[in-house]
Amino acid sequence: MEASGLVPAWQSGKRLRMAFSPLVERMSTTVHSQFVAWFRSAAPYFNAFRGKTFVIAFGGEVVADGKFGVLTQDINLLRSTGIRLVLVHGSRPQIEKQLKLRRARSRYHAGMRITDAVALECVKEAAGLLRVELDALLSQGLPNSPMAGAAINTVSGNFITAQPMGVLDGVDLQYTGTVRKVDAAAIESCLAADNLVIISSVGNSPTGEVFNLSMEDVAVATAKALRAAKLVFLSDAPVEDARGRLMPELSAQEAEQLLAKGKNLTADTRLYLTHAVEAVRAGVARAHVVSHKVDGALLLELFTHGGSGSMITADKLERLRPATIDDIGGILQLIEPLEAEGTLVYRGRELLEREVQTFFVIEHDRLIVGCAALYPLAGKSAELAALAVRPEYQGRGYGEKLLEHGEVEARQLGYKKLFVLTTRAAHWFIERGFTEAAIGALPEPKKSLYNWQRRSKVLLKKL
Repeated sequence: MEASGLVPAWQSGKRLRMAFSPLVERMSTTVHSQFVAWFRSAAPYFNAFRGKTFVIAFGGEVVADGKFGVLTQDINLLRSTGIRLVLVHGSRPQIEKQLKLRRARSRYHAGMRITDAVALECVKEAAGLLRVELDALLSQGLPNSPMAGAAINTVSGNFITAQPMGVLDGVDLQYTGTVRKVDAAAIESCLAADNLVIISSVGNSPTGEVFNLSMEDVAVATAKALRAAKLVFLSDAPVEDARGRLMPELSAQEAEQLLAKGKNLTADTRLYLTHAVEAVRAGVARAHVVSHKVDGALLLELFTHGGSGSMITADKLERLRPATIDDIGGILQLIEPLEAEGTLVYRGRELLEREVQTFFVIEHDRLIVGCAALYPLAGKSAELAALAVRPEYQGRGYGEKLLEHGEVEARQLGYKKLFVLTTRAAHWFIERGFTEAAIGALPEPKKSLYNWQRRSKVLLKKL
């Protein structure tokens, strides 16, 4: 017999489930929608990256700190999308550990290890142990885990031919060497057989000697030899400006300027950024510097618009240019949502194709992110229309650049007045020098074609 006023536990739980089920459903729907939206947005990257070669470089700290176990899951995901992977690893902390066991001290000159006979034995010991550990971590395949069914086959070998660094500033670096040659054909053969290639920072000479190499030099040389699509350095910190803000994109020139004056870069980040510039200058399409301390940073950098680290290119990714007939699809993606909500006047594909010569676009890494059109009017006047920027790129100044370009082009063509007709963005244009004008200020025949149902505000700027 139940006590008066008490509710059975099962009934209480049922009521709670009933009470919260709408909230749970809404949360589930939101999460599902976000996942679907992200997955769809990542599809172009899957198509672009399939069959391409990526070189991922990291120091021995990533393994020593226990971060590589999680990284293997992301590596497995990259492989599942058809990306061919080459891992280049360093082993500094592992070498230091071996030296301590032998009670030997580390010696450096100009940032490079002086590799004597004892240090060389430590280098070989560390490289061997690291290889075994990397193989073990990449062999994981437990059910109900991200590595389930992965079956990653790893290959390593004598891909790097080395030569001695020699004497630098009067100091003999002994068994410290530089990359002389990368056996790209052998690596390509391994990749074609669906293997993941692992390269350590150790090289062999034609005379049978072993040399300790810089991981960064090996990574750059390998990426160059393979004509890799990307070289990714996993650093201990992101690339930030003087105010501590992440710098998601840099041209080689911008990166060099940052290196010359940037004081808040860590030693590793500075080193990796320097070699990233070297790589893109040598023909590698893209180089990235990503923090290995952020979970999933590699995936975020490669498969999202915003990324998580810094991408370095030989030249700027942004370009503002006249539109061509091939841009029609990209322009439609920009303006159709605004047409549907009534912000822009409906044009249609046929009209857009006829008027494409009046449009100019701004693209970012070959993706059209903004557009606008400049229409001639009577009386040395012109109209700026169809200004649109992709939602995920808004707030980056693209709208201002399109407007500025339209004004410059209008002046060059001899126009004295620039009109804008808008229903939603009047304040944005007023803040940039436009003033509200009467409908009668419009020149014919634009005035006679004014749509009284839309009741657009007429804005004017004298050029």
